[in-house]
Amino acid sequence: MKHNWWKALSVVLLLYVAVAGLLMPVPRLAILNESIRNLYFHVPMWFGMTFILIASVYYSVRYLRTPAPELDIRAHESARIGILMGCVGLATGSIWAKYTWGAWWTNDPKLNGAAIAMLIYGAYLVLRSSFTDEQQRARISAIYNIFAFATAMPLFYILPRLTDSLHPGAGGNPAFARYDLDSDMRMVFYPAVIGWTLLAFWLAQLASRVSLLKLKVYEKQLA
Repeated sequence: MKHNWWKALSVVLLLYVAVAGLLMPVPRLAILNESIRNLYFHVPMWFGMTFILIASVYYSVRYLRTPAPELDIRAHESARIGILMGCVGLATGSIWAKYTWGAWWTNDPKLNGAAIAMLIYGAYLVLRSSFTDEQQRARISAIYNIFAFATAMPLFYILPRLTDSLHPGAGGNPAFARYDLDSDMRMVFYPAVIGWTLLAFWLAQLASRVSLLKLKVYEKQLA
């Protein structure tokens, strides 16, 4: 149990975010109004996605240095959870856009960059399924995973800031911290970032354990 404290912390934080995020007062800002509460869900999911994708690249680099099936599995499952978090982030962002910008999707560089990044990572899953040789699949997937991360991160966080964008913090549009000076939202936002990030690692750990068990069963059947 002492090694699983972070899982309990994840549950506690997400319960707190779910309750406080819906009930605690928020700043009354033009256009956003009550939809600003989505900040506790949409943005922290992107943080969780980013951190778990970093972990995925870490395992891929380790695999290229020391090939081991466990490292390939952990890289793959971490990438899958990252893609899941990214897709949910896109969905919550689309809902937010509908209630603030009046459309489910706009020609915004942040949205388009995020969609392209998700397609790049979707190609990673397709690439893995196209190989039958396990070692070849693991090696090429590891290389592509590093490429995907190096390509996706600028699409997420750099290029949108260099152009005009409806998103806060991009193209001269101030971020929430610039005008949320009462810091009330930070009491929920920061725990949300930690909670969603821990949940991403928890899901990746569970998925990796299942895949490792399947691998052991398969190896026993071959023996």
